Amino acid sequence: MPDDRKTLLLTGASRGIGHATVKRFAMAGWRVLTVSRHAFPDQCPWEGGERNHVQLDLSDMDALPDGIRTIRDRLNNGKLEALVNNAAISPKGEGGSRLGVLETDAKLWRHVFRVNLFSTALLAAGLIGELRAASGSVVNVTSIAGSRVHPFAGVAYATSKAALAALTREMAHDFGPLGVRVNAIAPGEIDTSILSPGTEGIVEHDIPMRRLGKPAEVAETIFFLCTAPSSYINGAEIHINGGQHV
Repeated sequence: MPDDRKTLLLTGASRGIGHATVKRFAMAGWRVLTVSRHAFPDQCPWEGGERNHVQLDLSDMDALPDGIRTIRDRLNNGKLEALVNNAAISPKGEGGSRLGVLETDAKLWRHVFRVNLFSTALLAAGLIGELRAASGSVVNVTSIAGSRVHPFAGVAYATSKAALAALTREMAHDFGPLGVRVNAIAPGEIDTSILSPGTEGIVEHDIPMRRLGKPAEVAETIFFLCTAPSSYINGAEIHINGGQHV
């Protein structure tokens, strides 16, 4: 049946920030399409989740065109009001150790950049017609690790997020004349299941607010960037880190 609700397309929805974002948009009456390399998980039973899920490996550049066509077929009104690029990978070494330049081989570099950067550009470009038809918004999820050396985030992850901040500016420049806004959020230490041991030291010494962020706080900022109150914000990267970047 036709669905005339506003539509969000979100990559990386299964936990943490992505999960909170799904709930925030669904609460506002939006239809949510999710993208993941996995099948829809039974433990995330939001409304219409399974039928609005597209299984797509974002590291597979050859599969992206077919995946984009599948997504386009799901947009039965030809419009996409919001695209949130949240999916990312941050490989770790033995025991969860940080992988620096000396520990990162060519295969890992390519894999991380395909998921964290290249797929973001190709997905947005592939859906620009639908975003333009809706005067939509794109939100890219970068990281505090993109602007400073982080004790836990590896070099491939960190540099991919720095590149994603630059890509956000480029997209804002290219998409703005088409009526599509592009912004980024840069979370710091958010209370999710992927926090590394030792994060409590960062909270104590590096975050002026002396607490972790909540996924719902990040989701609210994403929602703001995809709705009318942010209508003149374009090409920005918003820090969500309790002052950790200062």
